[in-house]
Amino acid sequence: MGSSGERLFEGADWDFQTLQRVHDACEKIARTELGLDVYPNQIEVITAEQMLDAYSSVGMPLFYKHWSFGKQFAFQEASYRKGLMGLAYEIVINSSPCISYLMEENTATMQTLVIAHAAFGHNHFFKNNYLFKQWTDADGILDYLEFAKGYISVCEDRHGRETVERTLDAAHALMSHGVDRYPGKKTLDLRAEEKRAGERRQHEESVFNDLWRTVPNTKAKSKAALTAERRRALLGLPQENILYFLEKTAPRLAPWQRELIRIVRHIAQYFYPQGQTKVMNEGTATYVHYRIMSRLHQQGRITDGNFLEFLQSHTNVVFQPEFDDRRYSGFNPYALGFAMMQDIERIVKNPEDEDREWFPDIAGKGDVEGVLREIWGNYRDESFINQFLSPALIRRFRMFHLHDDPAESQGIKVDAIHDERGYRRVRRELARQYDVGFVDANIEVVDVDLDGDRRLMLRHTTVKGAQLNETDARRVLQHLADLWSYDVALTEIDGSDKVLKEYVVSPRAAAVAA
Repeated sequence: MGSSGERLFEGADWDFQTLQRVHDACEKIARTELGLDVYPNQIEVITAEQMLDAYSSVGMPLFYKHWSFGKQFAFQEASYRKGLMGLAYEIVINSSPCISYLMEENTATMQTLVIAHAAFGHNHFFKNNYLFKQWTDADGILDYLEFAKGYISVCEDRHGRETVERTLDAAHALMSHGVDRYPGKKTLDLRAEEKRAGERRQHEESVFNDLWRTVPNTKAKSKAALTAERRRALLGLPQENILYFLEKTAPRLAPWQRELIRIVRHIAQYFYPQGQTKVMNEGTATYVHYRIMSRLHQQGRITDGNFLEFLQSHTNVVFQPEFDDRRYSGFNPYALGFAMMQDIERIVKNPEDEDREWFPDIAGKGDVEGVLREIWGNYRDESFINQFLSPALIRRFRMFHLHDDPAESQGIKVDAIHDERGYRRVRRELARQYDVGFVDANIEVVDVDLDGDRRLMLRHTTVKGAQLNETDARRVLQHLADLWSYDVALTEIDGSDKVLKEYVVSPRAAAVAA
């Protein structure tokens, strides 16, 4: 064992003084040995029921109320009470201060693990990864959530809960199509958003009215019709951020409904980086907690029994079922992320000849923490896997690639395995599964029939012939038509612009538009 130190706690019980000692001990290792740079920490202790409530609300305890969160809560609670699922040990919010919610039922060992994992692992990643820097406003999110909660509550009082819920239902259905995928010149400033809400509505209503005043009546149609190019320019088309387009352009939405759409859009944007960094974020936090807990054990700050309790939990977290195991549902992001972080540590410290060939920039470099911090700051899952998944790890996970093309008669075949020929192919195909450009449907608003029936026209450009699920597509288009207040048409095309399928949906009579 390493240098001995005073025990942080005895047994499973803890109090708030214990948590403070644990936090300080973890912080010392995180800053001095791992070189982590974190937001100030705020640690909240909550009950199991509050934890259920919190992660039913998209993991945001400060979120506004909506019936879908209650439905999720009921399902999660029933499953938890029946023993069908474990409960999250923690929830952490990307904010400054970084808020970590700890469950009061956790033992002292588990609280130590959670503080190391969330308050230092996730916290460092949130503060330093380039996607979170580009897309999120850690300083403003807590105030903005408070503003959103208050604004929606006022809307419910003024316009009725059902009307507000219908608008939120529709906006939530389109949430994944409410993000900007490429960074613009302005960074998100949520505090300014809150302050400008009123002024913005006035200004945008006047601009919006000017746009729709250009729509000709039927008698003057031939003289006043806009050219297609001018019309698209006025409307900012094509536009992939569908919620943004509706907020600015939908002809019959009330100002408060536009603000609700804007709130949902900003929250969708806030979560955008998290979907692209699941493997890296969890891999970073798991690697950090493993290093901190191991060091605390070496220092004698936790007992052998505490360390075994930690290892049992850690082993469950990083468990990866085999492909033919009934529990298999893809790669566990904790398992893959942690394995890659440890593998990078091996390559940096003790590389084989193969590693030197594949990773000449980092093999044998010696500075494990410096290399990892640089990687944590500058990659997302797709580029991380494409760059750093090693042949050694491909062999260890026994990865292979299946080829399944409906157009080919021979059916499914294994076309790449963990050998010299297959490494790059396996790595490329796995990385692609984490590429939002490949995974998320590419749907854009392409035109509006201003001169005729005001139909909204969308286009879905398929990748490798993967079309939308028809039932889901019609449900989401129904919500879109309700917000737009006129017909909505969606055309699915392949890479050669061949039309594969067309949908047309009309708004319901009791549409959400005021």
